[in-house]
Amino acid sequence: MAEYLNATDPVLGLPALLLLLLGLLCLLMAAVHIRKRRLLPFLTQGTAAALLLGGAVILLLLELNLHTYQRLTYEQPIAELAFSQVGPQRYELRINAAGGGSGNYRLNGDEWQLDARIMKWKAPATLAGLDARYRLERLSGRYRDINEQRERPQSVYGLTPEEVGLDLWALLGTLARYIDWVDAYYGSAAYLPMADGARYEVVLTQSGLIARPLNDEARRAVRDW
Repeated sequence: MAEYLNATDPVLGLPALLLLLLGLLCLLMAAVHIRKRRLLPFLTQGTAAALLLGGAVILLLLELNLHTYQRLTYEQPIAELAFSQVGPQRYELRINAAGGGSGNYRLNGDEWQLDARIMKWKAPATLAGLDARYRLERLSGRYRDINEQRERPQSVYGLTPEEVGLDLWALLGTLARYIDWVDAYYGSAAYLPMADGARYEVVLTQSGLIARPLNDEARRAVRDW
């Protein structure tokens, strides 16, 4: 798991800092004008300060939310899963995941499924420093038989970190028709059979999630699937 990356690089922070500095400068000039009772220059500088500071706050909130998504610049491992069977169609899972979600989970069924959200940008946005992003969303167990899926006990766990700042996903959904930089934002999932002692690796590519067996138990389970 040493290849895991995290989203700690500033993407919108520098523009926000620039807007903040310009806003404070305009605010200072507005204060000078009001002391000298220059109403029109005060209103002009005050309005500019409000717009610049408001823009800085919005960019900082978007930056906070963007950091709940992990960077995706090439195929990279994002999770390892290890299974041990504890009963018929019942498995104990240990998952080691980048960006949160690591821990022990009890899954019911014959297969496991991992879901993620992915955001991809067009070339101009990529050149500006916006790499594709992902965020793990959900872990669940699946039954191979559709009737069992309807009737047997389900097991679903949320892996999404707590939201901070503005919800970038919702914002993109609202403004997609106006933002030409957005290439795609979509959900992707991978699922494979569970087996006692099986270990899997989940990697993320530019086209979505891919799961691969890591040991003989997992390879046998996939072969007999």
